[in-house]
Amino acid sequence: MKKTLAGIPLAALMFGAAAQAQEVTIQLKWVTQAQFAGYYVALDQGFYEEEGLDVTVKPGGPDIAPPQVIAGGSADVIVEWMPAALAAREAGLPLVNIAQPFKSSGMMLTCRNDSGVTSTEDFPGQTLGVWFFGNEYPFLSWMSTLGIPTDGGEEGVTVLKQGFNVDPLLQNQAACISTMTYNEYWQVIDAGLSEDDLTVFKYQDQGVATLEDGLYVLEERLEDPEFVDTMAKFVRASMKGWKWAEENPEDAAMIVLDYDETGAQQEHHQIRMMGEVAKLTAGSDGTLDEADYQRTVDTLLSAGSDPVITKAPEGAWTHVVTDAAFD
Repeated sequence: MKKTLAGIPLAALMFGAAAQAQEVTIQLKWVTQAQFAGYYVALDQGFYEEEGLDVTVKPGGPDIAPPQVIAGGSADVIVEWMPAALAAREAGLPLVNIAQPFKSSGMMLTCRNDSGVTSTEDFPGQTLGVWFFGNEYPFLSWMSTLGIPTDGGEEGVTVLKQGFNVDPLLQNQAACISTMTYNEYWQVIDAGLSEDDLTVFKYQDQGVATLEDGLYVLEERLEDPEFVDTMAKFVRASMKGWKWAEENPEDAAMIVLDYDETGAQQEHHQIRMMGEVAKLTAGSDGTLDEADYQRTVDTLLSAGSDPVITKAPEGAWTHVVTDAAFD
């Protein structure tokens, strides 16, 4: 009887603790893959649970726009690239960057040497594959910086709205295509082209890199101290997940595979992806670097006659969450 009676308060306490867990839903920018390993690791290793959080990770996809998801109230926080977030903010959706796990850009333009493109001087007259849905902004800014029109012709480039695959390059529909260091580039290699067959232009090296994979919330929610506290816990646990993933890339990749409900991801690809993603998160403790932010804004404002944003944003980022998480 004593065990039964003694167990009642314990069970009640356990139930109460579970009931008090703060629910957080994060919407990813793309499908379940090592690009988002830090969040899956934090979930799998209990880092969110340690912070008293009940986190739901929602995969993205080609038909899912994170800003629309958060605007509709179906997520508390989203993973988004800063160009798209700033464009959404200027259009009336008040997104605010609360943390920046990705320190470096993984975006590249990958070109076939047999197309005749081995330098930026070879771009005019060529067809270039570009991702849209907010991913086109860094490219447009880059072309503006180079002084190359994007409406075709001998002096300009023809922009092919590229799907999220590498077919245009493999089928010679475009001289170059958009790729990420951790994903599509390796799909090209796996399809049979060698690294010697390709020339890559990393946005980071071209001086037009813009911040990718940041964490964004709606501005009005930051007026609530409880929400700020919840986000601080979320960011702290997420960054713990990212650092664990950096130190254990193969194990992190296997965790991602465990959460891939589609079964579409392959072990070797995810392990390789995690190794590349770790290079992008390295050096970040989650706090947005103001210099990186300013470089992104300057790049976007230099987009010529069709800029991504028309004026310098105000209130587009805050350290209030990371200060609370790590101070």
